[in-house]
Amino acid sequence: MTTEKDSGQSCLPGGLIPLDQWSTPDISVHKTLRAGFKDILDQLRSGLAPESEAFESLDDLPSLPAKKLSRYAPKPDAVAFASAILEQLEALRQQGTHNRQLSFIVAPPFSGVSEALLTLPARVIEPPDNLLMTEQDADSWWDEQLNDDDWVLPELADFWLRHRSGLNLLKSFFARAALNNAGNGIVACSSWCWQFWVRYWPELHVGPLTLAPLDSERLTGWLDFLAHGGNGWSLTARMTNDGLYVLPPKTEESKEKYSCFMQDLANAARGNRGVAHAIWQRALRAKPEEDAEQEKNGAGEGNAAECWVVPFDQLSLPGVPQGSGQQAGIVLHALLLHSGLTIDSLELVTGIAIRELKLVLSRFLRADLIQQDENTQAYQLTPLGYPSVRKYLQARGFSVDGF
Repeated sequence: MTTEKDSGQSCLPGGLIPLDQWSTPDISVHKTLRAGFKDILDQLRSGLAPESEAFESLDDLPSLPAKKLSRYAPKPDAVAFASAILEQLEALRQQGTHNRQLSFIVAPPFSGVSEALLTLPARVIEPPDNLLMTEQDADSWWDEQLNDDDWVLPELADFWLRHRSGLNLLKSFFARAALNNAGNGIVACSSWCWQFWVRYWPELHVGPLTLAPLDSERLTGWLDFLAHGGNGWSLTARMTNDGLYVLPPKTEESKEKYSCFMQDLANAARGNRGVAHAIWQRALRAKPEEDAEQEKNGAGEGNAAECWVVPFDQLSLPGVPQGSGQQAGIVLHALLLHSGLTIDSLELVTGIAIRELKLVLSRFLRADLIQQDENTQAYQLTPLGYPSVRKYLQARGFSVDGF
């Protein structure tokens, strides 16, 4: 496995770890107090020079246009991510910590594992059109799918429905996986789907791995890595309210004062890379005059760019509408268990009539909690809406994932 130093600036910070080693990125009180004390000393030593002058608030700056967002906070490269996953799996095998033929990766929504697996040169196992199978039909289906070649299964949540006739396909698969008798493949499984099945079958053991959580240090390095984009760009990001620095990552030689924004972001996203990336994009701003100047100078290799970051408590993120009834929780929970569902499948797993589902879904669409895939017509949560949905379900006693 790559070391923390090596992986900290890569597309897979922290590497792959056993699922039972995952934990949320907590803030260390001792570390926070120590950092605050150091900042006070730095200010005293600097003689309260230019940096102590009042900073002109830039909170009203406009959001970055799409072109700037794609440059300063681009989407992670799925091909590079897939390559990093393969390197990690091979390293774990060489260390003797991952000896199973089948690699099982459990990850929270929006982690990008499914998209990465689709780029690999391996056969993709796709779900059948009909998920309501008998035990015999499910066994026969997997007999045809699990051959001796290399294969990937991008999302296991697509292979079942929470319905009395919709469990057999995964029952059959898990029985083979537990015996390490499913062939040479890589499986990605949503953390919500996994949570359901380990409660349904507590004795299920398949040696799952997961992505290391992004604490503030890893998150800072990862977002800086994305901003570089392999083209020599360097990005400086500062807070709009006080001018404190966010990027580039702080070093021992850094004299600038840094914000705690990345700590807030890592904890709000619970270490989830996709959620953190979406919030980061929402927080970025640019001065119009700086934006025009950078466009004038061009985006040549080696250029440096600067942008601004809105304080976390001033960000407007989607929330579950007030007054949402019990049906709202049932629908949101079902969408997470299955990583998205069409309205017909939602009716099947929730028992809620389609006319009532349309009312609930339309409200969620207006609140930017969910979106509808143009190709599959399935409804899925948005990364910006995910944190509030998870809190909403947990507060109302729904079984939530461990992430």
